[in-house]
Amino acid sequence: MEKLISYPLSILYYALFLFWLVLFHPIQWICYNLFGYNAHRISVFVLNWFLVRNTHILGTTYSFKGREKLPKNVPLIIVANHQSLYDIPAIIWFMRAWHPKFISKKELGKGIPSVSYNLRKGGSALIDRKDPKQALGEIKKCGEFINKNNYSVTIFPEGTRSKTGVPKPFSVNGLKMLYKFAPDAYFVPITINNSWKMTKFGQFPLGLGNKINFQIHEPLKISDFSFEEIFEKTEKTIVDAIKI
Repeated sequence: MEKLISYPLSILYYALFLFWLVLFHPIQWICYNLFGYNAHRISVFVLNWFLVRNTHILGTTYSFKGREKLPKNVPLIIVANHQSLYDIPAIIWFMRAWHPKFISKKELGKGIPSVSYNLRKGGSALIDRKDPKQALGEIKKCGEFINKNNYSVTIFPEGTRSKTGVPKPFSVNGLKMLYKFAPDAYFVPITINNSWKMTKFGQFPLGLGNKINFQIHEPLKISDFSFEEIFEKTEKTIVDAIKI
């Protein structure tokens, strides 16, 4: 029954999703080219507010807990498990005070209205997974960028989304580069639950009535840990809070 009801709702959802992306593409361009970084980031936050609210059509609700734990005016490395593309607009909107950037595959840097433009111009790292030298170089630049400006960067160390919610092993290399080149930062473990249920039937139709939970755990100051210690602690903290 859920799947049957979801067909018309998913059509409406995708139509509005595309509308917001197309509408905000020129808005982003104008903000960035005429008014600079701050105007551009505000346009991105507003876009993602609409994208988050758009999922309410599907009965989706959000719980984002733990922001009061986050330090201000310091760089943050947000480390999260990855369950669906619906993780991203929520992080951009609910974490907007920390200027979130992303470690993203380079394929997303072109061809997608609004999304590609923001990834190229907003300070994110676009990496080629087939070219480790290029990937690590881009992550290095992103780490230096957030360290200098006290911004945040989000990395999904599983690499690819979990379609069932079961976490995949975390990759070391990207986190190690951020650890090294953003030495003033804090690792911020975030556990995401139920996002995968949005696409439990695939990309169409979408799942209905899901409550997506984001739990921010205690931030870990890089200078207090060796990389091996902070990596192990971060992965264990995230994984232990995943509910299947």
